[in-house]
Order: sequence, then C-alpha cells, then structure tokens
Amino acid sequence: MKKIKSLLFAVAMMAIAFSAMSCNKTKTTTDGIKYTYIREGSQAPKNGEYVLYHLIVKTGNDSTFISTYDQGMPAYLQFNDSIPRQSGMDEIFLGLKKGDSLAFEANAKTVFANNMPFFLQETEMVKIRVGVVDVLDYEGVEAYFTSLQEAEMKKQAEGAVVQMEIDTQIIEDYLAENNIQATRTESGLYYVIEKEGSGPEIQEGDLAFVHYAGYLMDGTIFDTSWKELAQSSGVYNEQRDNVGGYAPLEVRVGMGQVIKGWDEGLGLLKKGDKAKFIIPSPLAYGSRDSGGPIGPNSILIFDVEVTEVQN
Repeated sequence: MKKIKSLLFAVAMMAIAFSAMSCNKTKTTTDGIKYTYIREGSQAPKNGEYVLYHLIVKTGNDSTFISTYDQGMPAYLQFNDSIPRQSGMDEIFLGLKKGDSLAFEANAKTVFANNMPFFLQETEMVKIRVGVVDVLDYEGVEAYFTSLQEAEMKKQAEGAVVQMEIDTQIIEDYLAENNIQATRTESGLYYVIEKEGSGPEIQEGDLAFVHYAGYLMDGTIFDTSWKELAQSSGVYNEQRDNVGGYAPLEVRVGMGQVIKGWDEGLGLLKKGDKAKFIIPSPLAYGSRDSGGPIGPNSILIFDVEVTEVQN
C-alpha cells in the first residue's frame, strides 16, 4: 500500500511540474495584444544572433493562410536590443526566447498594419501561433539552412525517381494507344522527329528560335507561339500579341533557360526540324504547381519547330 501511495504521489508531483512548465502564462503588450505562453523558454538571444521560429497564421474561421511548416523551413529574425518596439507585434517577436511557444489573437489591422492582405478586413480577428526552433549565430544559421536545403534536395531526388517510373508507364501507354513511335533518351525524355530540316545541328550555347505548342496528356493546350493556333484553341492573349509575343521563342540551348526536357530535346535537333517532345514531369516542372492547367507532376507534350539557329 505504501508503494502505491508513493507512486501516486510521484505521478501527482510530475503532473504539477508539467503544469508549471505549461502554465499558459498570459502577458499583454502596450497596445493591448494578449499573448499566452504554451511553453516559455529561458535563453534570450544576444545582439546579432538569429531567432528561428515557426509561424502559423489563421483567419478567425481557422483557415490557415501563412504556415512556415508548409513552406518547409522556419522564418527568422536577427535580434538587436536597440531596435525600437513600435508595436505589440514588435514586442512579441523581439521578445522571443529559445523554447518559446506562444499564441495570441488580434485584429488584422493590429497584426499587419499597412501590409494588410487583400482578403482580410481590418477588424477581422487573426489567430497566430509562434514556436521558436532555435537561437543561433550566423554560422549556425548558415549550417542549419544548408542542412535543410540538402535534405529537401535529397527528398526531391528520391521522389523524382519514383515519379519517373510512374510517368514512364503512362507515356508508354499513351504512345501505344496513339500508335506513336518515339525514341527515349537516357534521362527519360521521349521525342519524335516529324520532319527533318537541312540546317545546322544545334550545339550547346547556340541561340535557337523555336515555334511551339504545349499540351497536357488529355490534349488541353496551355500555351503556343503560333497565333492562329492560340486563337482557335482559346488561349489567345491580345496583350501578348500587341508586344509581338506570337513569334518563335529565343532559347540559348543548354543554359537552363527552359525546362530540362526542352534543353535536352533542342540539343537533338537542327534548323528546320519539326519534332514532338513528350516530357515526364521530373524533366518539366516536377511536383511544383506552376499555376493554370499545369498541375504537380504533369507530363507535358510539345510540338516544336526550329526556325533559326545562331551561334
């Protein structure tokens, strides 16, 4: 019985200690923002050090519109005790310590001042959660973000390998269904020479002038340099026409000015060639959402015509 009582007492003391650590202490800034510590840290930054923190900002209806978690890396600020605290937001963020986790609500005007998002009303309440990741000097910050970048690049490379396998099967099925005989390069690009020209072959660094039309796998056209095709397919842009945009695209080949599939594909052509590129997503825009009809992991098809090649 004594052992049980001792155990219960120990558990009770742990609970009290945890409660003290997560005491939800509330403070108020000079302009009236009440902020609550979910957890309060103890290591304040020194002048010149960087405070790395994660940030989530929601509307009053709990719709998130800012999240450093979604961006894959924390925000940061460089601490300097001579920076004037001109608002409650300054007081909160310049008072952050290592280990801090806090939350508060305030109206949009108080939070954003003159940088108000267009979708918010000044009186609308905004919910904010801040969690400090670390306090580091310059070298520490540089190492931290380098490590994050390397991890993200590794993750993307691994994802691209898997996606390439998926895209390859989709492309192979598409070619079979449409009776298209295409050549596949080592990188995974598929191409078809539909009409051979007689001009010089394109070399790395050459300036190629290229007419093109870009399609999704379902045949949806998303862009073209041919005016008549743009008009007939519903993607015509009068403003582009007014500045002479319906003309061959100028590409310095092999210089990374275009997506990888284009850079490689153009290097296989010569002046006068007409060709088709079927580009798996890792050689196009990858997992990024490029806006418009081109979603993440989109396989792209291009009809191209090389009209001129200059050294």
